[in-house]
Amino acid sequence: MKLLHTADWHIGQTFFEYDRKAEHLQFLVWLKKQVKELKVDLLLIAGDVFDSPNPSAESQKMYYRFLREVTTENTDLQIIIIAGNHDSSARLEAPNPLLEDMNITVRGVVKRNDDGDIDFNHLVIPLNKGGFCLAVPYLRQGDYPDSDTYAQGVKAMYEAIFEHVKDEKRLIVAMGHLQATGSEISENDRSERTVIGGLECVSPDSFAKEIAYTALGHLHRGQFVSGRENVRYAGSPLPMSFAEKSNKQGVMLIEINESTKIERILFDAPVKLLSIPAEPLSLTGVLDKIEELPNGELTETSPYLEVKVLITEPEPSLRHQIEEALKTKSVRLARIAAFTPAREANAKVITYEELQTINPMDMANNIFKRKYGGEDMPETMKSLLQVVIQEVER
Repeated sequence: MKLLHTADWHIGQTFFEYDRKAEHLQFLVWLKKQVKELKVDLLLIAGDVFDSPNPSAESQKMYYRFLREVTTENTDLQIIIIAGNHDSSARLEAPNPLLEDMNITVRGVVKRNDDGDIDFNHLVIPLNKGGFCLAVPYLRQGDYPDSDTYAQGVKAMYEAIFEHVKDEKRLIVAMGHLQATGSEISENDRSERTVIGGLECVSPDSFAKEIAYTALGHLHRGQFVSGRENVRYAGSPLPMSFAEKSNKQGVMLIEINESTKIERILFDAPVKLLSIPAEPLSLTGVLDKIEELPNGELTETSPYLEVKVLITEPEPSLRHQIEEALKTKSVRLARIAAFTPAREANAKVITYEELQTINPMDMANNIFKRKYGGEDMPETMKSLLQVVIQEVER
């Protein structure tokens, strides 16, 4: 059996207000080509199909058109899709009666039987070529068996589902949308870190050794987990933030015969992400770096640009100067990241009572000096702040 594992499409994402429709379309065209040329039997889509639980009509049209075209071109292809934390579980699963006629199964909701127990059978999908897929969507509180922690609950969930099929002695693959212990997150990447919301990481031991392959979604970097070669994240097909600009995008190809062969197939994302300079510089230094960028017309494949500026004093015209410098450059400004000098590590912690005795002007000036390299607040700013303080006191 040949499997193709992908995840975290985030269809509908706008990248700092830039529409990414063309990028997603190019990926889906590429994915259809891979499915056909590689003669894939099973396509696993491990969550976060959409970037929002309420995707636009255009985003949904793109998704359903892909499903129709790929199943029309590959009549024996089976597709299994699970919901991620960005998806609306119920919305994603709602068209199942129609999709099942196209050999597509979606699992977004954890159902319960009349007695209140979890319906584990709903999450076990028979495979056309024999065996089963444990299709577990992103689990929210109340979706998993009663446990002290989230991680224990997710582990108990997979163990309970596996109990339903382990005696069959047939091929088993699993799916999940979660953060596994030992996985790598892109540095300073809020798009990955904040999704779990502080919940504990899930141990790869949650997936039984007998499972031939576990297809995970949620983290945007393709990787295997804690030495488990057959427990993998496919990664996202497009970089979702500048923290992911060095990631290699792609999908996982899995061939299961007597053994399991796993190969990563890279997708060349059509729009690159560029950060300048490598380390934050003053505005003058940044403008010099912008001058080195190539000139040219803007197109839908022009790189997205992040500009990192070191701020040592207020500069109201910062954005205007950067935009003017970029007018002839073949890049699209996405983000200006402002950095200030690092604060002292031994900054004093004061009590609430001490705080009440501090003059607001002194406090504001002290913060200004720490933020802008030791310079006093300009007199004009002090005068304006003093007016505000007097208004508040009155």
